[in-house]
Amino acid sequence: MIIKHLFTNPRRIIFCLWLFAIINMKNHFYISMKNKINENYIRWLLSSKVKRFRSVHNISQMELAIATGLTHNFINDIENCKKGISVNTLAKLSNYFNVEPHQFFLPENSNSETMLYVKDFNDSLQKIVADLTEQYLAKDKKAK
Repeated sequence: MIIKHLFTNPRRIIFCLWLFAIINMKNHFYISMKNKINENYIRWLLSSKVKRFRSVHNISQMELAIATGLTHNFINDIENCKKGISVNTLAKLSNYFNVEPHQFFLPENSNSETMLYVKDFNDSLQKIVADLTEQYLAKDKKAK
């Protein structure tokens, strides 16, 4: 019902198409950012997550090192972006903090619910535009 109401006025159609274009530009921005990911960015993500998880668990670097079997210097180097980590170290940290390994690589501002909503809205708009185009072409054929 709401969707039909949106398309009763040409200005609303233009607004929806504009919104659709904005969403696609945002998606393009995220795709283009993938090309800028490098080793330093990954180290920074790991560093910020280890610091955050330590803060949440209220433990020191030394306590984390003892609990995971790593050295204090290594934990310090991770948090200062001086060293990356192996899969084995990632597993130790994941087990200690009781989180999935992928959570170390998510940016802080990542909001999966919002992104799912935007993707769903984008998919819906694409379908609406396709349906409107099809209806327009069908009317155009009948007119000829």
